[in-house]
Amino acid sequence: MPKLPILSSKDVIRVLKHLGFEPAPKRGKGSHLAFVKKKEEKTFLVIVPLKDEIPRGTLLSIIEQAGLTRREFIKILEEL
Repeated sequence: MPKLPILSSKDVIRVLKHLGFEPAPKRGKGSHLAFVKKKEEKTFLVIVPLKDEIPRGTLLSIIEQAGLTRREFIKILEEL
């Protein structure tokens, strides 16, 4: 399984926007951003901390929240 790179929140947000995620409405202010995507009958809500380096465990959680596998995420990241 490919190793996850160290990414900033800007990199993660770029991938999420490429996948069709949009900023979640009415999510307050703070050190995190929320993104939402509706797909068929399911809604995905992804919370991204605003950091220069997102820890790998947090990145794995973000990938799961987005409904992706690690391989799918890395493939999309490489395409951008």
